[in-house]
Amino acid sequence: MANNNKAVTLALMAVLLWSTVATAFKLALADLTPLWLLAIASLTSLLFLTGHLLWQQRLTQAWQALQRQRFFYLRQGLINPLFYYLVLFQAYDLLPAQQAQSINYTWALTMSLLAVPMLGQRLFGRDILALFMAYIGVVVIATQGRLLALEFASISGVLLALFSTLLWSLYWIWNTAAKDEPEISLWSGFLIATPVIWLLAGWQGVPSSLAVSAGLAAVYVGLFEMGVTFLLWQKAMQATDRAASIGSLIFLSPFLSLIFISQILGEDIHPATFVGLVLIIAGLAVQKLKKPA
Repeated sequence: MANNNKAVTLALMAVLLWSTVATAFKLALADLTPLWLLAIASLTSLLFLTGHLLWQQRLTQAWQALQRQRFFYLRQGLINPLFYYLVLFQAYDLLPAQQAQSINYTWALTMSLLAVPMLGQRLFGRDILALFMAYIGVVVIATQGRLLALEFASISGVLLALFSTLLWSLYWIWNTAAKDEPEISLWSGFLIATPVIWLLAGWQGVPSSLAVSAGLAAVYVGLFEMGVTFLLWQKAMQATDRAASIGSLIFLSPFLSLIFISQILGEDIHPATFVGLVLIIAGLAVQKLKKPA
């Protein structure tokens, strides 16, 4: 039976945790390279997901699922967590957190574009309007409102942030072919990718020094960006019979995130960031309107 109060509580917990991760990214990157942040975070997430499956007595089931679709999960794991987070963390390393996290929220619109050639879906007029609004928002954020000058604080950072949305969209489009439950799919990808990530990190070289705060921030990212929050959101969607209403709560996350970025990181939130983020969220809202038959 649906329990909508429980679903709202779980969803709000997930939204609150997701709102903190942009700040955690920057705290970790103050002392870690993007690759070492990914190494620590992915291992933390893998350990958490393994413990979760053990607690549910489903680890054997997960292993069997991985064996059945090993090439599928090899591809998925190389995208998420390896390439997606490596690109995303590099974007955060180059950009202010307020810019990187705002641009990252356009991934749903990127997915609608990719769904046209990959899934044979149609673009409606409102989809085109949503895309226009969102990407104008990206330009507003990236140029800090100087649209005509087109002066970017870091064009490489902006391009990497946009590329991360492409990778995330590809992951979820291809993940529609998964035959297993979401946490099993996620665990399988992390089990394959995490050793590869650690090999790459070892090749890069061990950090000469590591502040405790950066290490804890990386562990936090592994738990609350890649693990716990995913399960909270999944349980929220399972507990409700109003999935669309619960799903709309995610729109709170980027605005809450700006509060954490401002108060913890000390970033001055540029007015253009807020304007651009409103355009992006408005575009996402337009996209969610019911399509014509």
